[in-house]
Amino acid sequence: MSTGSTTVLRAAGRTVAHCVTRPALAADHSPRPYLHPVTTLAGRAVTEVLPEDHVHHLGVSVAVPDVAGHNFWGGRTFVRDRGSVALDNHGVQRHDGFKLCDPDGFVEELSWTAGGERLLAEHRTVAAAALTDTAWALDLTFSVANVSGRDLSIGSPATNGRPGAAYGGFFWRAPKEAAAPRVFGPGADGEEAVHGTRADWVAMCGDGWTLVFAGATATTRRDPWFVRAAEYPGVGSSLAYGERLAVPAGETFVRRVVTVVADGRLDRDGAAALVRKAVAS
Repeated sequence: MSTGSTTVLRAAGRTVAHCVTRPALAADHSPRPYLHPVTTLAGRAVTEVLPEDHVHHLGVSVAVPDVAGHNFWGGRTFVRDRGSVALDNHGVQRHDGFKLCDPDGFVEELSWTAGGERLLAEHRTVAAAALTDTAWALDLTFSVANVSGRDLSIGSPATNGRPGAAYGGFFWRAPKEAAAPRVFGPGADGEEAVHGTRADWVAMCGDGWTLVFAGATATTRRDPWFVRAAEYPGVGSSLAYGERLAVPAGETFVRRVVTVVADGRLDRDGAAALVRKAVAS
């Protein structure tokens, strides 16, 4: 259901997410549609927006720090040999409209513009589905086409010279709590062990909630995970981890991430079982 600039998602007869399509944000936040609040079926919020530590973090969004030098992430830009610099280079993801908008999902068209130029056209599909009495899945696919008429590439602070900072792509900012969340994967425990790995899924457990992120296509599973827990709680799938992602003129890249949103703290077997159900559904 859509009301003004907010679209509501429902699963198991309950509202589980709101999508803000046209946020009123400062230019240096790289304005873009985002999901917040996203909640468990019991109503516990598992996203955060505009946190003090990173005021440009916006719940669940697709955010990229470097598209041919334009910042679609927000905040400072990491420049090789200069570090993080405040630049007037921020882009906007404009919501152009819905192709479909139902209670359990929507199909959205977006334009990525910067400097008065339309660089990318995105087709985004978002769906919510109940898995159990205590868990549901958020399925997000983004298909992004280069409509600029010239070759582009996508980078990250890591490809620009800051090791370990390969954020950019699907990103979920979780709420910061008194204790850092636990993170684990199929065969690894802890932030240092999980960050940068290529794994079928990665889980984050907070105070009474668990998020399990899964790459739902072979291409998505090749992207390493970006994980933060101690500094702030956030998980993303890295489009540009070790090298820039080339997007030739007229070409399209597609990624799909399915996230299990569960009440309680799942163990490894429980997380794996719900991922299998979510990706198969």
